[in-house]
Amino acid sequence: MDTFQALVLEKTEDEADLNIKQLHMEDLPEGDLTIRVAYSSVNFKDGMVAINHQLVESFPLIPGIDLAGTVIDSQDDRFEAGDEIIVTSYQLGTGHSGGFSEVARVPADWAVPLPEGLSLKEAMILGTAGFTAGLSVKRLEDNGLEPDKGPVLVAGATGGVGSLAVNMLAKRGYDVTASTGKSSEMDYLKRLGAKDVIDRGEVEDTEHKPVRRKMWAGAVDPVGGMTLQYILSTLKYDGSVATSGLTGGTEVATSVLPFISRGINWLGIDSVKCPMEKRLKVWERLTADFKPDMHEELVNEISLEELPDVLKDILDSKVRGRTIVKLS
Repeated sequence: MDTFQALVLEKTEDEADLNIKQLHMEDLPEGDLTIRVAYSSVNFKDGMVAINHQLVESFPLIPGIDLAGTVIDSQDDRFEAGDEIIVTSYQLGTGHSGGFSEVARVPADWAVPLPEGLSLKEAMILGTAGFTAGLSVKRLEDNGLEPDKGPVLVAGATGGVGSLAVNMLAKRGYDVTASTGKSSEMDYLKRLGAKDVIDRGEVEDTEHKPVRRKMWAGAVDPVGGMTLQYILSTLKYDGSVATSGLTGGTEVATSVLPFISRGINWLGIDSVKCPMEKRLKVWERLTADFKPDMHEELVNEISLEELPDVLKDILDSKVRGRTIVKLS
C-alpha cells in the first residue's frame, strides 16, 4: 500500500483546516509498528482536537485517539506482521498522528495485543470510552463496591463512557440509576440495563450543599463540575465516585465534611498515562467479565467521509453511545 486516506488537521496562517487527504507512507510519523487500521472510534476528546483544535501539540496531525488493526511491519521483537493490536491513549491523536487513517505508525510501547475473544470491531466499540468505563468499575470494586451495597449512579449516561458503564454495571448485578439531559433516551438506557433514569438537573449541585441524604453506594462520573459536587454530597458511608471527565466543568466546590463524616472516596480515572501492566489487566477484564452486550443501538458505524460531521455532533451532545469508523 503506497498511498492511503486519512483525516488531516493542518494549520494555515489564519486557521486550521480539516480535510480527508491522500497520503504516502513517508507522511507517517516515526514508530516501531506500521498498522493497517481496521477501525477507530469517535470520542469527545477527538472533537476537542479536530474541531476546537484543543490539546493539539503539533501540526499537521491525524486525529483519532483510538485504533485497532493489523501490523504490516514491525521493528520491535514483541510484534510481527499479522499481529492484531489495539492502541489507545498516550499521545495518539494529540501529539502523534492517530487512528483516523487507513494506515498508522506508532511506538510499540503503546500497543496492546488484541485479547483472545475480542474482535477488532469490538475493541473499538470499547476503545478509550470502554477502557475508561472498565477502569472506573474496577477502581470502584477495588474500593469495596458490591451489588448488595446499594444503587450506583452513572452520570452523562448517553455518552460513550456512560453508556458502556451502565451496561457493564447492570451485567454485574448492580441496580443502576442513569442520569441524562435527553429525556428521549430513557428507553435506550433501560435497554442497556438501567433500572431508573433521571434528569441530569436532579443531580446538579445548584444549592452548594456539601452534605445531603445518602443515596449512592458508588458512581461513575464522566461529567465533573456541579454533577460531581452533587455526587460527593450524596454518597453513602464508604461510598466511592470514579471521575473521568470534565464536560460539566473543571471547577468543583465541596468541603471536607462528606469525606470525614462518611469516609467517602473520590477516585481519579486516567486512561491516558495508565501503566501498561494495569492497562493489560483492564483489557483482559473488558474481554471477560466487563465485556458489555453489543446492542445494535449502542453502536453507530460510519465511514471516513462521514467523520467530520460526527466530530461536530459529538461536541454538541448529539451523539449517543459509541460511534466507530470503519477504515478497511
